[in-house]
Amino acid sequence: MTERITPRQFEEAAGVEDWRVLFSGACANFRTRSFAKGVALVDAIGVLADAANHHPDIDLRYTTVTVRTWTHDVDGLSERDVELARRISAAARELDIPADPAAVQDVQIAIDALVTPDVMPFWRAVLGYRQVGDDDLLDPRTRGPSIWFQHMDPPRQQRNRIHVDVSLPHDQAEARVAAAVAAGGHLVSEDHAPAWWTLADAEGNEVDVATLSGRD
Repeated sequence: MTERITPRQFEEAAGVEDWRVLFSGACANFRTRSFAKGVALVDAIGVLADAANHHPDIDLRYTTVTVRTWTHDVDGLSERDVELARRISAAARELDIPADPAAVQDVQIAIDALVTPDVMPFWRAVLGYRQVGDDDLLDPRTRGPSIWFQHMDPPRQQRNRIHVDVSLPHDQAEARVAAAVAAGGHLVSEDHAPAWWTLADAEGNEVDVATLSGRD
């Protein structure tokens, strides 16, 4: 039986130094520098995935390949993701394709709702998304950001009801926060750091910069 592991357990495993845990699972970005090399890496990943009967999501671009792995039957990470990540990194090294852990991120839109079932159907319909669980909408084509509905009780005064969440590697988040502040933003709260920092632009529009490292 497949057992779920924590983000910390994944990132502390040997051989996964190329990978970081984000909202959508364990992610790695490989700098192929050419489309042909990217296709070669995708082909190698396909062979590994079929052999393991464990298939990641792959985003092939002109000079990069981004891979995300997640164990759907436990709705989280497992040792199957660790083993597949190791093998993918080994395949990339054989092809002389370096990893760029700083290049991975997830973007999510968070909507504060008093009664989630009253508002979720609207967003599901207007975006053409599919519902996952009680609180999330996902793009079935995996192109757009996910939508998370956060219960709000009581209503917050003088605050945005919709904000952006940016999931970053644990070793990149503080630098991103500093860059946002230097670009004219300000820190609203760091009470929950390093799990997340809340920032706002000059007009008060908010964003959370979040990490998953160390979370159960």
